[in-house]
Amino acid sequence: MSRPTDATRRNPATGERYAPHLEPRYREIATFLRAPLVERLDALDIALVGIPFDGGVSNRPGARLGPREMRNQSSLMRSIHHVTRQDPFAQASIADIGDVRFSSIYDLERVSDDIAAHYRALHQAGVIPLSAGGDHSVTYPILRGLAADAPVGLIHIDAHTDTWDAFQGSKFHHGGPFRLACEAGLIDPKRTVQIGIRGAQNTAQGWDYSDASGMRVVFMEEVEALGIEAVIAEARRIVGDGPVYLSFDIDSVDPAFAPGTGTPEVGGLTSLQALQLVRGFRGLPLVGADVVEVAPPFDPTGNTALLGATLMYELLCLLAERCAAQAEPK
Repeated sequence: MSRPTDATRRNPATGERYAPHLEPRYREIATFLRAPLVERLDALDIALVGIPFDGGVSNRPGARLGPREMRNQSSLMRSIHHVTRQDPFAQASIADIGDVRFSSIYDLERVSDDIAAHYRALHQAGVIPLSAGGDHSVTYPILRGLAADAPVGLIHIDAHTDTWDAFQGSKFHHGGPFRLACEAGLIDPKRTVQIGIRGAQNTAQGWDYSDASGMRVVFMEEVEALGIEAVIAEARRIVGDGPVYLSFDIDSVDPAFAPGTGTPEVGGLTSLQALQLVRGFRGLPLVGADVVEVAPPFDPTGNTALLGATLMYELLCLLAERCAAQAEPK
């Protein structure tokens, strides 16, 4: 069982306890997956966190609005998984703790420091973060907060390797978080797999860096040739049994299903493949996860944010199951 929690709120009129995620979906404040909104960490197993920042994009902004719209769309989520029959809210203490706050939104290095400090506090409190970006530059400081003591493995699902060097004079951009993380010793490149990579580039620098450092790059053509189950098996082989972080860039999904992103690349995963891929990592010792690059201005239908929220639910199931397994008596 999870730790005791004060995250379950009380009805102010009756004093009775009630869970927001079981209320009618049009009620309550829009939080991630209808979890309670709390400020304290001492009762939590898993914290749902927003990072409304897109100052690291190289072209089209909009991902700063991703957390808010994913909160809105996650009001459509329910609790019990249709395949696993798992209820993450029954397995762990879960709450939305709001957004990371920034001391200087126009200073990229200070933004990185703010995010790192936020996640360092979560890590020290023993709370596992599930985050919604924001652009992909935010994953580097997340890892700074979670992996300062020892490198972790990485499952990175994306259209791009995000291992490029400095862009326009800055290293804090959404095309370089995993190069920075590798150089800082935050991830083990031999325990890193990048899935769904595709799209033409003006330089091979990112692909070459991933390859030279020892990362396993699974281009989309190989995903199609192998099939999702074989890709899952390969990824699990690479990351092994050690701690691992999972980062999901929504542009790994074909823009036919997820047009609301800053750098769309045709020929990607279907929505179903994306869900199956994430679900295939049950049982791994995840230290955290994120869904990034949802840019609502490029998708007036809201479907991209809905997919992002659904992926957050799938990831929450993985994290909650892990918490429950750790809490069981040996």
